[in-house]
Amino acid sequence: MADIPLLSSLCLTCAIFFFPSIASAISSCNGTCRTWNDCDGQLICIDGKCDDDPDVGTHLCDSFPSSPPPPPSGECQSSGTLICRGQSYPTYTCSPPITSSTPAILLTNDFTEGGNGGGPSECDGRYHNNSDLIVSLSTGWYNGGLLCGTMIKIMADNGRSARAMVVDECDSRLGCDEEHSGQPPCENNIINGSDAVWTALGLDKELGEVDVNWTKAIDVGCDSSNYIVHIM
Repeated sequence: MADIPLLSSLCLTCAIFFFPSIASAISSCNGTCRTWNDCDGQLICIDGKCDDDPDVGTHLCDSFPSSPPPPPSGECQSSGTLICRGQSYPTYTCSPPITSSTPAILLTNDFTEGGNGGGPSECDGRYHNNSDLIVSLSTGWYNGGLLCGTMIKIMADNGRSARAMVVDECDSRLGCDEEHSGQPPCENNIINGSDAVWTALGLDKELGEVDVNWTKAIDVGCDSSNYIVHIM
């Protein structure tokens, strides 16, 4: 019987070693913490709570409620804020659920090198022609690259639809830097479409943004560039 406390102690040690996520969760703004490693991203632990690092000068936690109410089931809430050129932008790690007709905002994007899309596409590390039917999706929908190479169907209110391949992420967490061409973080419901997507939908690119709906269509491999449709 004397070995039971020792065995229990060993089991607890093993649980912490093999399941570190149970022992140390990552906290966001105003979340509880004990060390800097307990806080997400550039946040640091101050007086037991994760907050902006005053030495870095970030403002991710500005206007972030100290005790946010629990979000309704299935609803995507902002994960913080980012100050860009004096303006506050919400950041997201999630997007609304994907359905057979998911509401979204279609924006224009230049996927070529030097364009407003920033660096090369996340899926394949390459730049693309704007004559390709391609898109980038908000962080939650992009889902860490799980939708890379996926064909999606975009439906406009004028009755026209187009199929395009997911090649990049529209970052909803970070922005306002060189990597993102100075652009602020994306909202959580964005489809960035190439010129070809706007043409195929019969939409005027000068509008800048249009409400659309979308859903997943045909899945293909991310490196299968032969599946990308070109609009001449």
